[in-house]
Amino acid sequence: MKNNLIRFVYIISVCFCLGTTKLNAQDNSLILPGETHFKSLKQLTFGGDNAEAYFNRDGDLLIFQRTDHKDYLCDQIFSGAVSTDPTDTFFYNLLSTGKGRTTCSYFVNDSTIIYASTHLTADSCPPVPNRELIKKYVWPIYGSFELFLADYQGNQLKQLTNIVYYDAVASVAPVGKTILFTSNRDGDLDLYTMDIEGKQIRRITKDLGYDGGAFYSQDGSKIVWRASRPKTESEIKEYKDLLAQDLVAPTNMHLFIANADGSDMKQITNLPRASWAPFFHPSGKKIIFASNYEHERGFPFNLYLINTDGTGLEKITNGDTFDAFPMFSSDGMLFVFCSNRNNGGTRDTNIFIAEWSDQPIKK
Repeated sequence: MKNNLIRFVYIISVCFCLGTTKLNAQDNSLILPGETHFKSLKQLTFGGDNAEAYFNRDGDLLIFQRTDHKDYLCDQIFSGAVSTDPTDTFFYNLLSTGKGRTTCSYFVNDSTIIYASTHLTADSCPPVPNRELIKKYVWPIYGSFELFLADYQGNQLKQLTNIVYYDAVASVAPVGKTILFTSNRDGDLDLYTMDIEGKQIRRITKDLGYDGGAFYSQDGSKIVWRASRPKTESEIKEYKDLLAQDLVAPTNMHLFIANADGSDMKQITNLPRASWAPFFHPSGKKIIFASNYEHERGFPFNLYLINTDGTGLEKITNGDTFDAFPMFSSDGMLFVFCSNRNNGGTRDTNIFIAEWSDQPIKK
């Protein structure tokens, strides 16, 4: 009862927050030819870079990271209530400190969230890689990222990690008792688990390469994630050289699944270029993910479904820009993703929510 009251108060409070976006009636012109799984599609945010939007268990809230390049020069964590009324405005509320850079937030339970932040090191944004100098598309691996728990009002409750290495990209088991995250604390970028108190830390991947963006299946028995696996001498050297500079090149990645403890690991994609941002369909039988494998130039990215045994690849979106960060609500009836579509030719990435055409998953 207490947790439900906290969530109700939070949903009401977002109507009085600093962030709003105009939301008109569902505009099904946003659905592109071939996107047959979408019964409807509406745009939730308008402007800025909005990414990694994830539902809570009940599907009535979204949490996401956003920069507007004005008030917030690098990503901060926001949350807003999901309305079933297509004419409602999407209100969102700042949950992080507004300092440093944050990433990869997730709902822990009915009263708690988790996210990574650099704010303990500096109020300002950490420096971004000089890709022109490096001559590669790379992601920074900030050692100042630590994991934090907070409540739905953004009050900091607990710092979970406290070492000089990268700790980020966290998600939580459906029962809310085990945290799955990426760290380089043992010299490589691997997956780890820990309990909700930040204890009982266990490394569950050990192969050389980047392991990140991991999520649990709805029953908590499996995990899925993106990974690079350098094989040749030159690939291994490049990977290690970049890692020594706290960088990783996410341009050649595949999807893996395993039991929740990391056992019985299997690679399920072997496509060219980058397959990433995977998430389980609520049935546990399929994975939704983003990939640019169809395009030699590395762009655009679209969304695809694949069976957990690596068969049955199906294209879901048909855009010519960027569609990624997909997630289903727990009953499978709502679907959220982030996209460059309908951005007026800018580089803005926005959040879109769709009604999924399949039958609901019984809980």
